[in-house]
Amino acid sequence: MLSALLTLTGCSLEDQENFYFVALPITSIEMPVAFELNKTYDIKVKFQRSSDCAFFEGFDVIKEDTMVRNVSVIGSLLTDNDNCKEISQEIEESFRFIVLYNETYLFKFYQGKDENNESQYLEIEVPVN
Repeated sequence: MLSALLTLTGCSLEDQENFYFVALPITSIEMPVAFELNKTYDIKVKFQRSSDCAFFEGFDVIKEDTMVRNVSVIGSLLTDNDNCKEISQEIEESFRFIVLYNETYLFKFYQGKDENNESQYLEIEVPVN
């Protein structure tokens, strides 16, 4: 009975996350000029880290259509640290991509927002040999 009471009171509804997820702007991509069917590739991506309170969490690769992939770098940004400093740091990470179709792929890499708050993408087509 006591352990059940401790378990129920162990979590507070007032506890909140001290971070949120953001898309970090991609600055450059290194990938092959052509793919081969059924092969796996490591695609290198460089992105901008603008705060020492921003941390790389992974990639979001969304299949928009059979041959179209939207790629974003996902970061977490701390919200409870008033000591965050602005920095300009370019970081390189990679993700694995398996070529499953024998047609040209279109990749759309998220590069941030423009002055009108519109999302900007670098589009790269990669044919499959």
